[in-house]
Amino acid sequence: MTALDLARLQFATTTIFHFFFVPLSIGLAFYVAVCQTLHYRTGKEIYARQVNFFGKLMLISFAVGVVTGIIQEFQFGMNWSEYSRFVGDIFGAPLAMEALITFFLESTFLGFWIFAKGRVSPKIHLMSIWLVSIGSMLSAFFIIAANSWMQHPVGYKMVDGKPQLESIWAVVTNNTAIAAYIHVLMAALLTGSMVALGVAAWQIRRGHEAALFTSAAKVALPMIAVGAIGGFLAGDQLALLLVKQQPMKMSAAEALFETEGPAAFSLFATGDFTRDPGHTNRNLKIPHMLSVLATRTWDGKVEGINELEAADKAKYGDNEYGYVPYVAVIYWSFRVMVYTWGLMALLAAIGLWLSWKGKLAESRRYLRFATIMAVAPFLVNTAGWVMTEVGRQPWIVQGLFQTEDANSPLVSSAQVAGTLIGFTLIFTALGGIALWLFLKYVRKGAGEPVPERAAEDRTPDLTLAY
Repeated sequence: MTALDLARLQFATTTIFHFFFVPLSIGLAFYVAVCQTLHYRTGKEIYARQVNFFGKLMLISFAVGVVTGIIQEFQFGMNWSEYSRFVGDIFGAPLAMEALITFFLESTFLGFWIFAKGRVSPKIHLMSIWLVSIGSMLSAFFIIAANSWMQHPVGYKMVDGKPQLESIWAVVTNNTAIAAYIHVLMAALLTGSMVALGVAAWQIRRGHEAALFTSAAKVALPMIAVGAIGGFLAGDQLALLLVKQQPMKMSAAEALFETEGPAAFSLFATGDFTRDPGHTNRNLKIPHMLSVLATRTWDGKVEGINELEAADKAKYGDNEYGYVPYVAVIYWSFRVMVYTWGLMALLAAIGLWLSWKGKLAESRRYLRFATIMAVAPFLVNTAGWVMTEVGRQPWIVQGLFQTEDANSPLVSSAQVAGTLIGFTLIFTALGGIALWLFLKYVRKGAGEPVPERAAEDRTPDLTLAY
């Protein structure tokens, strides 16, 4: 493999591993903040114990996310120096905002939340966890704004062959960034609440404090429903933008090789596993559905891969690999994302119905289903990022800069292979430690009950492990 191939593999590895923890920490921070708010408003100790229990899991995910994020950013200078030189004037601004504003906000108030208990009023302590949650959400916004500029460059002018920032406002209000950010927030809400529901279901199945963990499940279920609905709406808006801004990615997601109008939505297709097989071997479709989703019309035309490839060659010139991404990878990433989302929506609907009937803790099949489905949001998140990044190829910045020109020219394949092996070993160790800690505290349970407190003392007893 070339240094470029290895650099791409390394960045994919670090990004996917890092993104296991980012939506989990954002989602759990929000979940813990909601539980602490319920405790503050009601004085019920059952909510304080949920804060203590899920707060530990949140801290584990936050710590691993910080470490992996630092490793990820170092690669811009090590493996992608030409890319960094090309986009530094644009890309640096939102990354600096993320580091200097939002990361310090969430990390500062996370420390405050842990250590200020009993030293500040319950209201101030509650405010601190909400600032942690808000800070983590804002941190995601600036990262998404930077990534969305790569998908849809705006707010720049070309000077000496490189983009120069003209409007940071245009970058942070990029319509792609707004839609992608809402999509990521909904994914984070799904991730945190699905993990909370899965853990609660597992505890109920074991007969551990059914009342406590049934309450935790009831807090999680509305969040899953909101995340599922919001994720669908944001994803639908992203699809509309893709048709205009990155039509090749949209056509690859549907394995649509020839332009169609009306266009059918593909439910299941197979084909040769090559970059551009040119056709599918079999394809089960829903007539007109892609036209409705992509154009909002019954008979709308959607351009196919072959026509788009010819247009790109005419506009940008010949390319060694062409302008088509690996169609099978994009097609199945999209289906993993959509079909798994459907299972999570179904899980939320059944759970809300069982909760309304008062039978949530009694349905063993549902509890088993909910436990297994705790892994579902991680599949969705990974599939979403694979589609987003692989679907843009061969561009690293859409229409401006190609990936084959972006890596560091003086870094050898042996050097990249060495760091790839090293990072993989580090991530394996970090992931193993995080999983061990996560399971340790899940098995340990919520600890011993504590007496109900007076209404004026509604701060949880944060017995957090260090």
